[in-house]
Amino acid sequence: MKKRTALITGASSGIGRELAFLLAEEGYDLVLIARRPALLDDLRTAIEASFKVSVYALSKDLSLVSSSEDILKDLTGRNIFPEILINNAGFGLYGEFIETEWAKEKMMIDLNVSALVHLTKLFLPGMISNRSGRIMNVASTAAFQPGPNMAVYFASKAFVLSFSEAIAEELSGSGVTVTALCPGPTSSEFSEVASMKNSNLFKGNIPTAREVALFGFKAMMKGQRVAIHGTGNTIMVNAVRFTPRRLVTRIVKYLQGKPKND
Repeated sequence: MKKRTALITGASSGIGRELAFLLAEEGYDLVLIARRPALLDDLRTAIEASFKVSVYALSKDLSLVSSSEDILKDLTGRNIFPEILINNAGFGLYGEFIETEWAKEKMMIDLNVSALVHLTKLFLPGMISNRSGRIMNVASTAAFQPGPNMAVYFASKAFVLSFSEAIAEELSGSGVTVTALCPGPTSSEFSEVASMKNSNLFKGNIPTAREVALFGFKAMMKGQRVAIHGTGNTIMVNAVRFTPRRLVTRIVKYLQGKPKND
């Protein structure tokens, strides 16, 4: 029996790492992609020691234009054809747009948007040919409204949500499903990387990466198109639809807190 394979980007920590363990528990061989080779090797060793699966760890910076095609070429050469693609890699940048660095914003767009679309474009034809496949694109509750003090990040996640819902409809009846996972603030490296120590969003009790990963995994396996984690987040997302847009941006700005450069 041919082994099933799942490809996960941003696999070295947080939600991506937890998804790797969940898929290994289900018997999937794994292709794990992230920038940090030491963390990837540690994860590969831990998974192969605990589960009867094979793990191929590939260190790649997906913000580089050539990375997606390099990955496809590498896997094709190894006769690896993933039936699950999880586009989890991404990061945020906190601060007023006038103050943030363009180089970091470009990298964020290249990673959060361009790499996600390119990998989907490259691996989708094989799934359609097999009439079987699942794609999970990790968006965010940020996708449902503008985000002052994280303007580009919120916009990037709005793109991910819109793109995912659109191709999910295009693929209806193809045997391939697309799920947009939309977590709220989660206990992971995200807030540290985004320099969000002043943000109100990461204060108080927030879910663990394992909790969000399990929720997303179940939604993906059901073929659910949009999966919003948490009752409070679901209420918030639906409330936004009936709230004046200008008021929404004011509320989000308050919740974000003042950037440290204010």
